Amino acid sequence: MREKVVVFTGAGVSAESGLRTFRDMGGYWREYSIESVASPEGWKAKPQAVLEFYNERRKAVLAASPNAAHVAISALEAQFDVVVITQNIDDLHERAGSTKVMHVHGEILKARSSVDPSLIYPLATPTLEMGQLCGHGSQLRPDVVWFGEPVRFMAEAAMAFASASKILTIGTSLSVYPAAGLVSEARPSAEKCLVAPEIDDPPPGHHFFRGKAARIVPHIASCWLEGRRPW
Repeated sequence: MREKVVVFTGAGVSAESGLRTFRDMGGYWREYSIESVASPEGWKAKPQAVLEFYNERRKAVLAASPNAAHVAISALEAQFDVVVITQNIDDLHERAGSTKVMHVHGEILKARSSVDPSLIYPLATPTLEMGQLCGHGSQLRPDVVWFGEPVRFMAEAAMAFASASKILTIGTSLSVYPAAGLVSEARPSAEKCLVAPEIDDPPPGHHFFRGKAARIVPHIASCWLEGRRPW
């Protein structure tokens, strides 16, 4: 059985591919607050504005490319059983070659029913418009977890953390819960690396690498593939 590696990624990894983080979008998008385009209440009040917001983000995702960190993560699969758990809604991990990816906050390149969360559809075009309906005849909405909605795959993600011998956390401030709490599920004996430009209080037992993911993650991946510790 191959050694299990869990890679936990946040917005900082996608930002290095040119995608603006959610909170870096200026606080306002046109005349609407971020919360008003990322909550069930905002969707109910202004569905057209919400669709336009995610249409713009979807176009940016499709124009972006995986960076060296994404590629290094996928390269780990040559030797390890790798599970990527990501807070990001883009598909850059998949495009880089990762085959086991849990999107705990949803996927922007998919749409789902506004009445049945289990009805999820891949989008064939960059835009989702009013009048596009699910199988129940209800308007499709972005397949993104909004404020106040349950985060996905938490039980599966916790099990992955608990069974991994190596954990690599990248590009997250570990301040967005409940997903950030997953790091506490790791075994004390697991080898844990954290890569970020800055973090106030690294979790206990983590080796902190300060800097850009595209520079540091390939180093860590190479060391693990060669059977060496990266520090």
